[in-house]
Amino acid sequence: MTIDGTERSMTRISRTVRALRGRGGAGCLAAACALTAAVALPPASDGSDTRPSSVAGAGRSTAVQTAADDCTNPEASLRPSSADGAAVTEIKRRGRLVVGIDQNSYRWGYRRADGKLEGFDIDLARAIARDVLGDPEKVIFRAIPTNQRIAALNNGTVDIVVRTMTINCSRIKQVAFSTAYFQTGQQVLAPRKSAITGYDASLKGRKVCSAEGSTAFEALQKESHGAVFKDEDDGGAGDEDRLTVPNQLDCLVRLQLGEVDAVVTDAALAAGQAAQDPAVELKGDKPFTTEYYGVATKLGKDDLVRRVNKVLDDYRRGSWMQAYAKWLEKDLPGITGPPAPKYRDN
Repeated sequence: MTIDGTERSMTRISRTVRALRGRGGAGCLAAACALTAAVALPPASDGSDTRPSSVAGAGRSTAVQTAADDCTNPEASLRPSSADGAAVTEIKRRGRLVVGIDQNSYRWGYRRADGKLEGFDIDLARAIARDVLGDPEKVIFRAIPTNQRIAALNNGTVDIVVRTMTINCSRIKQVAFSTAYFQTGQQVLAPRKSAITGYDASLKGRKVCSAEGSTAFEALQKESHGAVFKDEDDGGAGDEDRLTVPNQLDCLVRLQLGEVDAVVTDAALAAGQAAQDPAVELKGDKPFTTEYYGVATKLGKDDLVRRVNKVLDDYRRGSWMQAYAKWLEKDLPGITGPPAPKYRDN
């Protein structure tokens, strides 16, 4: 009998939940529930409007992010403006901002037991909705996997993505970014008792998990330190996404089950996962890359990029530190403020 991707995923999840129950770990079960949600749930909304939003092609302009042609400073974005162009006008006409988010990243974007979405990225998304539409509740949240963030923008499923998305040279050829709103970097997450010491030779021969389409996977492609990080083609007979997974949190489940030895991901996300499961920890003194999160939009929606940058300018003056203190400071102490914005000449 042929098993399609969804049925195979659900079968794998059932095995995962049974195994984690056997371990008796609350953090493990929490991660398994999050994995189930990522596979089984339809796109999420906050209940304000459950109807599909038709945004494909809305608010297009002829401008493109030409910085991609000569990428020396990918974090440089368009200068802020409150002017309403075609993209912002379409959002106002619709009366809802459609935002692609994560619902499984603790402290960033996750669902509480009562179903409410919250986290650092969720607060920022609501601040953008407040500025554009005058009401932070006029937002539709759509949960999208890590490897579908760019596709969701380009096919019109969402207006913006606020989902711990790193700005880099390859991505600015595909989507447009705001100025940076958070600085992080890649780091290794592994069991506390593991002999792995960081992103170094201690990874040789170890199975390392990363999310498909992530900067972690790109880092491993450039320098794996001898780690095994690519899935082999098994002809559909088994679990073909054991090492490269659709959602980053899936890696934590693999790690908890002992199916992989380590995870490479953003330190900001890994800190939240270590807070969920005290059996794992960040390895190495600090991240081995420097990366910045930005709000992503479809290429050509320059007025929306400028509007988001205007929101971020205001957000940095007070709300950013409040959100950091609320969501991140406990697990990521010592951050004194957001990264300074960088702008292009135009």
